[in-house]
Amino acid sequence: MEASATTTAGGGRSALERSPLSRLPDQLTQWGLSALAVLLLLLIAYFFVRLIGKSELAFSHFGINFIFGNNWNPAAANGVGFFNALPLLVGTLVTSAIALLIGVPVAVATALFLTELCPRRARGPLGMLVDLLAAVPSVVYGLWGVFVLAPKLQGFEKWIANTFSFIPFIGGAADQVNASGNYFIAGLILAIMILPIVSAISREVLRTVPPEHKEAALALGATRWEMIRMAVLPYARPGVTGGAMLGLGRALGETIAVVLVIGDSDTLGKHIFDQGYTLAAVIANEFGEAANQPLHSSALFAAGLVLFVLTLIVNAVARWFVTRGTRGIRGAGTGGAMPGGAVAVGVEE
Repeated sequence: MEASATTTAGGGRSALERSPLSRLPDQLTQWGLSALAVLLLLLIAYFFVRLIGKSELAFSHFGINFIFGNNWNPAAANGVGFFNALPLLVGTLVTSAIALLIGVPVAVATALFLTELCPRRARGPLGMLVDLLAAVPSVVYGLWGVFVLAPKLQGFEKWIANTFSFIPFIGGAADQVNASGNYFIAGLILAIMILPIVSAISREVLRTVPPEHKEAALALGATRWEMIRMAVLPYARPGVTGGAMLGLGRALGETIAVVLVIGDSDTLGKHIFDQGYTLAAVIANEFGEAANQPLHSSALFAAGLVLFVLTLIVNAVARWFVTRGTRGIRGAGTGGAMPGGAVAVGVEE
């Protein structure tokens, strides 16, 4: 009896009798992963400190006006240049917002179709086709936007500008629409580029919804759409929000495609069909010519620092949303209700 209690089914020693040396691989794995995590944090801190050091000249010269001033002019009359990043920051936020407004609903709808409505045999091939969009180089998206998308959408943009001329920053005169590139075209390209990552994360999250929740909703008389709206989406909301924030991070840092389709204007655009600039685009365009100009080079590093901080803020907000949503789901579960606890109420109403 004692021998059988201290040996495994295969005749080996039990976990309680293993020597410290046998646990060494587990400890080495734990130490190695911990070291990699610490090194990653140190690398991020190193980047942050280096950006601060490289951008010190620009901030000491322009102060807080570097972020909130509206004048980015490398070829100023004094030959030194004048650098305020507000037009770049606004361009980054506007194009990313357009990408989220267009790309996230399409990505979530695609994920819902592939997980809930698509025939089983077609789910794999269609999902792979959506994921292949991430393999297309960004320069290809940019060239497609320049030669195909921008000319085809010129009439649509003029119609939107005329029809919604009463809405600030959206409408305007049709002759003010920049056909070669503008905020809207750049945001549309970014929406296509973030679609694969948001859709892939949303699909994985939607697959984790317990089948019991769906079956309970259907058993209460809910239709397929009501089941999705009241049982699936509430459960998956934190993960979908996290995926959308990751897509936003991708949109904020995209460079080549945006350079080709945004118009490269260092002044603040008057509406979404006007040309503009982004933080990443100006760094890619002007870094070569700024190599021998200390102030210009420091301003570009400062623009990178602003983009870096903006990305960190986006990641922090995403983590907060995901954590808050996960706690809400766990709280609903401990109370004995489904995460989509409004199912029964919705059916009764």
